[in-house]
Amino acid sequence: MKLKVAFTLFSLILFTISCNTDSVTIGNDGYIATPTTLDIPQLFVERIPPPVIPDDNPLTEEGIALGKKLFFDPALSLDGTQACADCHRPENAFTDPRRFSVGIDGSVGTRNSMPLHNLAFNYNEKFFWDGRAESLEAQIFEPVTNPIEMNNTWPNVENTLQESSEYPELFERAFGTSTVDSVNVSKAIAQFLRTLISGNSKFDKFLMGEAQLTESEANGLEVFLDEGRGDCFHCHGLPANPLWTDNGFHNNGLDETFTDRGLGGVTGDPREFGLFKTGTLRNLAYTAPYMHDGRFETLEEVINHYSEGLVFSETIDPLMKKVAEGGVQLSEEDKIDLKAFLLTLSDPSFINNPDFQE
Repeated sequence: MKLKVAFTLFSLILFTISCNTDSVTIGNDGYIATPTTLDIPQLFVERIPPPVIPDDNPLTEEGIALGKKLFFDPALSLDGTQACADCHRPENAFTDPRRFSVGIDGSVGTRNSMPLHNLAFNYNEKFFWDGRAESLEAQIFEPVTNPIEMNNTWPNVENTLQESSEYPELFERAFGTSTVDSVNVSKAIAQFLRTLISGNSKFDKFLMGEAQLTESEANGLEVFLDEGRGDCFHCHGLPANPLWTDNGFHNNGLDETFTDRGLGGVTGDPREFGLFKTGTLRNLAYTAPYMHDGRFETLEEVINHYSEGLVFSETIDPLMKKVAEGGVQLSEEDKIDLKAFLLTLSDPSFINNPDFQE
């Protein structure tokens, strides 16, 4: 009888562990990290699909804490001077106020640092301006070894972290092993990045019935939605889409020819030369400069581009319908109002969230 009871209890324990393997990390010794979930705004819950959480990298309290520490640690760079956060600053919605970020040896990049928020809702799983990384975990691998960024090697990173007084224990807590490897480094940072959710702007509050738009902001929304004026929603979404991007790739009429081919440089397809990822309109108050190459310092310049600055190229998106006229030709009042609306998409609580600070 005792044997039967013991067997039953053992079976229940095995069943419980097997049911939890989809939501927690189990180490080689059976250690289970503490499972957790994302703090998702109600507006997101109501309007878009659930976030993308890989089966092999479930969220845990220990994994997120480790990822946050790694994100702010310059130990990932070759000379120990540059962290991920140096080019993705919390106060700038995790982007860089410089047009191009500067690497550890003074090398200057060619693209503007992308903001890091709501990445867990990037359903097509294509990251970077040119979409070359096919998961958030894959995206994390590159900056460490990029010669104009951190200019390090992963074996060197692994050795540095392994020899530290803190990291082996933190990896043990997060992944059940004290051995540091690049895969778990990327998984931990990805877990932290997925927590960076921004969904508390004035416009979010307006949609929830908690705030009112000014007359200028309301007209700016109309300009945004009007196909005869702003015509912005095809790439950046309707108010029903709280991400404010389609996460797709478009040629938005910046250049006639391309030194940077964007998506086409990755795929080799000439039909995709000059296509870049649609940037989110969230937190524009903090993320200047704008466009993939940071060419525009102000929102006024961005609006002027779509109003009268479009240039034709062979791959220009058909959505740029008025390229022959140079753009949609907005009135000065509509430009002012459109900017006022766009600024309602900024979220002060996001850049001030202590959970996202060093």
